[in-house]
Amino acid sequence: MKNAENFYINGAWVAPQDGTRFDVIDPSTEEVVAAISLGGEADTHAAIAAAKAAFPKWRLSSKAERLELLESILDVYMRRSDEMGAAISTEMGAPIDMSKTQQSGAGSGHLKAFIEAFKSFEFEEPLRPGEEDTRIIHEPIGVTALITPWNWPMNQIVLKVIPALATGCTSILKPSEQSPLSGILFSEIMDEAGVPAGVYNMLNGDGAGVGSTLSSHKDVDMVSFTGSTRAGRLITKAAADTIKRVSLELGGKGANIVFADADEKAVKQGIIRCFNNTGQSCNAPTRMLVERSRYDQAVEEAKAAAEATSVNAASESGRHIGPLVSKMQFDKVQDLIQQGIDEGARLVAGGVGRPDGLNRGYFVKPTVFADCNNQMTVMREEIFGPVLSMMPFDSEEEAIEIANDTDYGLTNYIQTTDPERARRVARAVRSGMVDMNGKGRGAGAPFGGMKQSGNGREGGRWGLDEFLEVRAIGGWPAE
Repeated sequence: MKNAENFYINGAWVAPQDGTRFDVIDPSTEEVVAAISLGGEADTHAAIAAAKAAFPKWRLSSKAERLELLESILDVYMRRSDEMGAAISTEMGAPIDMSKTQQSGAGSGHLKAFIEAFKSFEFEEPLRPGEEDTRIIHEPIGVTALITPWNWPMNQIVLKVIPALATGCTSILKPSEQSPLSGILFSEIMDEAGVPAGVYNMLNGDGAGVGSTLSSHKDVDMVSFTGSTRAGRLITKAAADTIKRVSLELGGKGANIVFADADEKAVKQGIIRCFNNTGQSCNAPTRMLVERSRYDQAVEEAKAAAEATSVNAASESGRHIGPLVSKMQFDKVQDLIQQGIDEGARLVAGGVGRPDGLNRGYFVKPTVFADCNNQMTVMREEIFGPVLSMMPFDSEEEAIEIANDTDYGLTNYIQTTDPERARRVARAVRSGMVDMNGKGRGAGAPFGGMKQSGNGREGGRWGLDEFLEVRAIGGWPAE
């Protein structure tokens, strides 16, 4: 990748001013596959200055001009979609087939949804019929810092960059240093699509360097961050002195409530969803709560599904899960699995160590714990690996109580064939999103959580709103 060690600032690829080398590791082989530069304060200031200088003109660009640009970005992205999938597979270990469809496809899917939402979005409107002289105007918030994670790179980059661009904001993207190749490729796509100089900028760096400067800088009007709850707290504190808007999409510990009347495939589908992307998804259903009359059967089904889950290198074609992203993540997940054993959870599948035949790479055994309680670490902490924790419940009220007894509130899941109960429980669980009976949410639905899972919404028209200020003007002249 020719631009691997450069940054994209003010419409050009530039060498770092105070960069340091950082190796990109293939998690399947533990070998270095690329080297990037981590920027410093001078690089961050240059990117912010470029975005600030470009904002006055870009905020006045027309809706038609922005729509044309979005469609151009989509065209280039689709041409390079397989290339994007390959980059993500190499840098963070998503199996190549899954990476080309789900990982890269998440980017194109969100792009299409934003284009549709943008077409009907009104930036100016009267307060209400009969009060046309009070005008409501939605205008761009300004310079935005966009900090994205490694686990779903294109999903999160597109959910931030595209609405910022569409609403007339300028931006600085800092991709995760663990998965930087996709961010560099995305920047090449933006350049090829013709994004005006300074409107979009990208530099690599770590949280302590680039991230902290972006979060505290007086010329940054908004920070949109996806990552851990711990990092979200630090960003919020860093942003407080300048009273900038902070939008956070943080961790999760989703409950999957399986009632006795659930579809016969509910448990197997729950395992597949939990282990997808090697369990490295903030909205994974990692706590399976099963009605007691079906619990023993569910444990056996979960055990069988976990043992049937194959693990292999990301470069191999097939329906398997790959490695975790890094040694740090591997060690964390191993420690949490051991903690589950030590705290008395019943290990029914998997456990510590690598799967048989995989002696190199950050591979983890697909793991299932049964007979958990909601005080155990494996039921409370976000593990971010292929680990499912199960416990029984006796009543609908108890299931809701257990589901809500968590610091998080991102996504919960409900499995029942009773429509009234499905609606009732969906209203009762405290999470920004709920999926029922294996059916996800439609394209452009808002993505985000409550409690310590964050405070913003991404996707569709809600994602556009996130980057806008709302102004009310009285005495608007009639047209």
